[in-house]
Amino acid sequence: MLEKEEIKKEPTVYLLQEIPGTSVGRPKFNIMGALKYGKIKVLLKEHAQIVLSAGPVLFELRKLLRNIKPDDYLLLTGDPSIIFLVGPIVHYYTGGKINLLKWDRQEKVYYPVPINFNEKGEINE
Repeated sequence: MLEKEEIKKEPTVYLLQEIPGTSVGRPKFNIMGALKYGKIKVLLKEHAQIVLSAGPVLFELRKLLRNIKPDDYLLLTGDPSIIFLVGPIVHYYTGGKINLLKWDRQEKVYYPVPINFNEKGEINE
């Protein structure tokens, strides 16, 4: 009997919000370097924001991130209040593990930053 091989898919880079200027065809900066880490999936339009209630954006992010895996990447761009919402959602779906992509201005390259919210350590070190 042949065993089924598990097909490992390429990681996804979740871009939280479109880059400013995208809607007019002139993005402020180039994120093509992030393609090194996987296919880019844009979650929200560049002008998305929280107005009076986080509910609609929170619901949309939960839906869009439901398939996120611990080996995927987050590229955090846009509204800080929306960036704040992503952490708990990702924690829920990945068990607290994810990779951030951090831009290094000097080297002009993205570096992965693995995050594990379950790591134990002394708080009063």
